[in-house]
Amino acid sequence: MLTPDERRQRIDTIRHFPDVLENAVSGLSYEALSAHPLAGEWSVQQNVHHLVDAHMNGTVRLKLILTSNNAILVRYDQDKWAMLPDMALPIDVSLNILRGLHQRWCVVWDSIRDDQWALTGNHTEDGPISIDDLLVIYSDHCFAHLDQIKRTLAAQK
Repeated sequence: MLTPDERRQRIDTIRHFPDVLENAVSGLSYEALSAHPLAGEWSVQQNVHHLVDAHMNGTVRLKLILTSNNAILVRYDQDKWAMLPDMALPIDVSLNILRGLHQRWCVVWDSIRDDQWALTGNHTEDGPISIDDLLVIYSDHCFAHLDQIKRTLAAQK
């Protein structure tokens, strides 16, 4: 279980991530956004759109755990989602969604009482997941994809 200080740091990671991401991808050309220089890795554009998909799921999962008894958290195939036509939209669409989504998400994170952190849902693939687990997963997820974006951009040089 995380300490209150660790929780606050991780919530702040989520809170500030839209700005960090936007700084990393602003001004990139279509070619830089859509390139696939690393085998088996997504483009920068796919990463940005994926972050919205994943964090929408994370927000729903958090709300389900807070409002349901042993909520079922359904797995989705992120690689198949990354091939859907909305991935071709300009990244500004997802950056705008991410900004609003993270603002709403952090209002919920900030409202969690001490007795709620141990509440769990049942992930269809990974089993029981607590709210603390979700916070770790999604705060780490921010920087895992930021790192992937940086590696993708570096491989284009």
